[in-house]
Amino acid sequence: MTVSVISPDLVESHGLTVEEYDRILAILGREPNLVELGMFGAMWSEHCSYKSSRVYLATLPTEGPRVLQGPGENAGILDIGDGLALVFKMESHNHPSFIEPYQGAATGVGGIIRDIFTMGARPIALCDSLRFGPLTDPKNRHLFCSVVAGIAGYGNAVGVPTVGGEAYFAEPYSSNPLVNVMCVGIAKKDRLFFAGAGGIGNPIIYVGAKTGRDGIHGATMASDVFDEGAEARRPTVQVGDPFREKLLIEACLELMEGDDLVAVQDMGAAGLTCATAEMASRGGTGIEMDLASVPRRELEMTPYELMLSESQERMLVVAKKGSEDRVRGVFEKWDLDAAVIGQVTEGGLLRVLDHGRLVAEIPASALASEAPVYHRPIARPEDADERRRLDLQTIPLPDDYAAALLELLQSPNLCCKERIWERYDHMLFLGTIVGPGSDAVVLRLPGGKRAIALSTDGNSRYCALDPYRGAMIAVAEAARNVVCAGGEPLAITNCLNFGSPERAEIMWQFVEAVKGIGEACRALQTPVTGGNVSLYNETSGNAIFPTPIIGVVGLLDDVAYATGQWFKSEGDLVALLGETREELGASEYLATRFGLVQGEPPSLDLARERNVQRVCLEGIRSGMIRSAHDCSDGGLAVALAEACLGGQGTPIGVDVILSETIRPDALLFGESQSRIVVSLKESDWPRLEKMAEAHQVPVQRLGTVGGTRFRLSGPTCGLDLSIEEVERAWKSGLASSMGA
Repeated sequence: MTVSVISPDLVESHGLTVEEYDRILAILGREPNLVELGMFGAMWSEHCSYKSSRVYLATLPTEGPRVLQGPGENAGILDIGDGLALVFKMESHNHPSFIEPYQGAATGVGGIIRDIFTMGARPIALCDSLRFGPLTDPKNRHLFCSVVAGIAGYGNAVGVPTVGGEAYFAEPYSSNPLVNVMCVGIAKKDRLFFAGAGGIGNPIIYVGAKTGRDGIHGATMASDVFDEGAEARRPTVQVGDPFREKLLIEACLELMEGDDLVAVQDMGAAGLTCATAEMASRGGTGIEMDLASVPRRELEMTPYELMLSESQERMLVVAKKGSEDRVRGVFEKWDLDAAVIGQVTEGGLLRVLDHGRLVAEIPASALASEAPVYHRPIARPEDADERRRLDLQTIPLPDDYAAALLELLQSPNLCCKERIWERYDHMLFLGTIVGPGSDAVVLRLPGGKRAIALSTDGNSRYCALDPYRGAMIAVAEAARNVVCAGGEPLAITNCLNFGSPERAEIMWQFVEAVKGIGEACRALQTPVTGGNVSLYNETSGNAIFPTPIIGVVGLLDDVAYATGQWFKSEGDLVALLGETREELGASEYLATRFGLVQGEPPSLDLARERNVQRVCLEGIRSGMIRSAHDCSDGGLAVALAEACLGGQGTPIGVDVILSETIRPDALLFGESQSRIVVSLKESDWPRLEKMAEAHQVPVQRLGTVGGTRFRLSGPTCGLDLSIEEVERAWKSGLASSMGA
């Protein structure tokens, strides 16, 4: 094997430190060649190795009675009964979406879909969570429009509906948009597949699309901060082909119906390097392959390019020896390449040949599981206390509460997001019972009366001021959303988006957020089955808000429990579970009206949160609660307005009387947690009171559904608007913010 002379500049260009390179020398007992250096650079990148976050992620609760597979595989798996398993995970594609937003978002969708069907599940739905800078900036508008188009273009074409999600806009995302996507799939519990290579002599078969030069160094690019001119890294972004992915889904699922497969792995970040190293390491085996057999779409590709290409729509499978022709036959039927490129070996080595010439030989575990683990410096920001101080005496009360509400409803973070989700085919398969726009989406499970509920959530403003409490609230709110839809929260996946871990204050944010997630998950009994960490989300030293995004899945034993956030009928009683406190810190109200990201985020009592969710879920399942809506961003007034709007029918009015004597703008727009606005028949009010009392949950009558006016009155405030005015403000917000 020819050994290259590796210069310090070459080591640095692969994202490796001097210390890391010395560790590679010790592992190999020699100097690596260029191919091996590239393989280590990709696999030891932050994106692939989690070297800054792994020690903290290990503290999260990952076990539960329904968990069949937790972190460590391509996706988490839950037992949902009736012989079925729910497979789900969330991933980010942030850096690629900044460099090339359409393809970055599209290939993010493609990648997370592959993580799901790799496990033997048919993907049935996608949910996204998006962050952009203010849409008044032309570049942010371009990023926003292109990302939404990329998600729609790939998801619609591949045949997996994007059924819900969220979008948020703030200045720190101007140079670092976030594109987080969750995918869920359904599998037979006894037909699950994993990624450990086994069976000495079994063939390694490359299947799917051909390999090109797109995406080389994608993993290392995603593990670096940006500066001006980052768009020049466009060649590191993959190019997706959703129609070929659709063929790949069907071919893999057909193959999985038989008995020929031993293991399956997506070729995602770091391409062939990652797929082979992880399969061998998980299986405790080795792999030997010859690159001469790798299907390719470009001439004269080098071993370095072939090992690091991140071309999309490719998989690696380990099949039983003797089944090669059957595997080829399935993929040829679907017009896809299938080529035997190697075999499973003893000894734990990953050996890469090129036309019989050895070009790389590395212990698979060294690549997949022996990257350095860092305990990076942690420091609480010096201005943390100052930013949490809020003197409400300096915040003037509105002269016109109706105008304040309309301003909030028209803000990009609270307005109708129909302009986004109308691009998505959310009714594919006709399984969507509660669609986008409600707190959570509800999807009918195949072959029965049961359903699942899905929600993604995360309040970046809270986390910017208190990442511990903000992350707890993200878990609580995502679970609360699922409960409002009639589902019992089962487990979470997450996407943890932060700036550079090499900055002590960013690591403090990350560590505090992980603590908050862990505490909330333990209290709400929602284990973490996996997820994604995306670091280095900053440009020219400007980091994003710390943004932990939480995806929650829930189960409905009967699809009849499916509940939307919208009021149903004239004359229904409106009530509030939970209580409103004088809490304006970190609110959308302060951000929209005063440009302030300041103060303490709202408090959260996890025991109270758990009890509020129990009352709501019991009320829904008893048939008493007819609609349920989480009260969060924008406060009670916004929650009531949203409950009047956005359903399938004509907007309906409401008449509410509030009795609390707290500061009036906090009463209307404060974001106290553990609150749910519900509607029910007047005759069911005594039952709800009794149920709430049994769980020690405050509950109060607010008013009545009906008419064409939106009326709220309190001890020192009030507003009276036509429902048409309310709807007009809410529906025009996104277009107005874009100057349309």
